[in-house]
Amino acid sequence: MTLVTEHVMDNPRAERVKKTALLATRSGRRKQGLFLAEGPQPVREAMRLWLQQWEAGESAGAPSPFTPTLDALYFDPAALEQHSDVQALLDRMRGVLFDPQTQLPRGGRVFLREATAEVLSAMGDAETSQGIIAVCRIPRLEFEGLDSLLMGTSVGDGSFTAQHPPLTLAPVITELQDPGNVGTIIRTADAAGAGVVILSPGSADPWAPKVVRAAAGSHFHIPIAAGIDLRQLIDLTRANGWQVLAAAGGGDTSLIAMTSHQPARPTLWLLGNEAHGLSDEQLQLADHRVAVPMYGQAESLNVAVAAGICLYASAMHQRRAAQ
Repeated sequence: MTLVTEHVMDNPRAERVKKTALLATRSGRRKQGLFLAEGPQPVREAMRLWLQQWEAGESAGAPSPFTPTLDALYFDPAALEQHSDVQALLDRMRGVLFDPQTQLPRGGRVFLREATAEVLSAMGDAETSQGIIAVCRIPRLEFEGLDSLLMGTSVGDGSFTAQHPPLTLAPVITELQDPGNVGTIIRTADAAGAGVVILSPGSADPWAPKVVRAAAGSHFHIPIAAGIDLRQLIDLTRANGWQVLAAAGGGDTSLIAMTSHQPARPTLWLLGNEAHGLSDEQLQLADHRVAVPMYGQAESLNVAVAAGICLYASAMHQRRAAQ
């Protein structure tokens, strides 16, 4: 792949621009195996991850198969004047990409190009372009890799193998449709120290632009597994000592009691649809139906807020028990 920045992309109808714009659609992402990261927050994290993997040369090792990798980066220099930290990362990337002594493998190469504001607007999905867009490869994390990740065994894709410690906390997004809620849960799970975010079939695409913007860079920190069969997942985790908790407004167990009096165990949190919650069948798969206490007069909590409360309650309970 040619790595050049001499020419500015200024044609919003160019084939590369059209192909990138298709990544705003599910079919475009599926066909190309790529997704859009727009704006300084997610792009900053994409750049940091790339530098972590490749700035030290071959000694840095291959990237994890569970994290996205940069394919292309487009930027407007005028917009970057407002983000000095992003500009500094870009300068470091240039230093690696254009160093004649550096021999990057195919997975480390990035198409880097300056573009006009009009081109960036045509490429992106956001209503207002923020002057920088990354195109990233979607990592494949299916059940066969997820089971190894959850249980802490060796994982890899043939070219990369790593030993991960067993995970202890994961949200399971079940038929959640709102991209903002899905992105917020990914961001919250990352902040709470969860080891993976799992989505069942019927949920919003976690690689959609609105989800990526809402997650504010967390796609580059935490593995994401989509299209996972719920019953198969629960059978696996329960057989390995995990508990399965359902966040349910009418639950029979209080969150306070669950995280105060029960032993700390690896935990899956089931999170249901915005309007209908978890189905009866899904609730029956859980060990406990857990309710978040309501001290005011609100009828219910937003699912992303409830997810944050539940994940943090479990995370703090697990850390107290480990002390």
